Amino acid sequence: MSKRSAWVKVLYLAGFSIWGATAAVRAGVPLNGLEGEGGVAFNPLAYTAGSPIENSPFSKPQFGTWYVHLPYKERTHIDWTTAGVAETLFSRLELSYGYEVVALSGLDDIQQYNLGAKVLLLKENAGGSNAVPAVSAGVVSKRITTAPAGDVASKAPDYYAVATKLIKEAPRPILLSAGVLSTRGRTLGVLGFDKDRKTTYFGNLDVLPVGNAAVGIEYKKGAEFSTFKNADYWNAHLAWFVDSHLTLVAAYVNAGDKNSQTKVGLGGGTVLSVQYVF
Repeated sequence: MSKRSAWVKVLYLAGFSIWGATAAVRAGVPLNGLEGEGGVAFNPLAYTAGSPIENSPFSKPQFGTWYVHLPYKERTHIDWTTAGVAETLFSRLELSYGYEVVALSGLDDIQQYNLGAKVLLLKENAGGSNAVPAVSAGVVSKRITTAPAGDVASKAPDYYAVATKLIKEAPRPILLSAGVLSTRGRTLGVLGFDKDRKTTYFGNLDVLPVGNAAVGIEYKKGAEFSTFKNADYWNAHLAWFVDSHLTLVAAYVNAGDKNSQTKVGLGGGTVLSVQYVF
């Protein structure tokens, strides 16, 4: 990992930890995902990010940073560091920005910039029915700084639709979310964008065993293009809602078999995240 990436990681994590030291009560979902939008790590949720401000069309913004460490090959590893911010207008339109730095030992860093917009089409429990999930549709426009080789583009948008429901009637609250994704991204876009577009799917399941914590799993089906097949990704995570502003997340992620002959995988590793809501 380059010195610049190391300093980016340290500053992000230290900064968000300092901001979170001044708060009180409990935070919650959505977090800022790896690409900046309101979600968990890989996947967006239908909920919009940011706390509403009374008598204002704006929300209080929220920030999130992630650090993913993947032991890739012998004596090499991948450090994936991200920071994102999101804001919601009129309790319906979420706007987000995400910045990612992917460092592989001995190689130049890959930087990705993400601009996102998500529209809440249907509010949870609309019409007074507890069976109605929140439903949203969104887009994330992605661009990388490294020019990919061959017939691969350096920018392309992702489109998605997602439904999310918090089930309070269970013995402990359960959060369920599922969606579809239209993408051209190779390895979430950091290796460029394919000439073809594929539709895939994703899902989340979280349980709140106590009021200030959640445990869950997350899954994303890898898009398979004709000459590049993404591995499936999943993670198991624990989130601690420290207070009304600060959330800390620890997870194990599996980004596919790094020795696979058919799909591009990055292996498994550890994940840490700091999230802050004003």
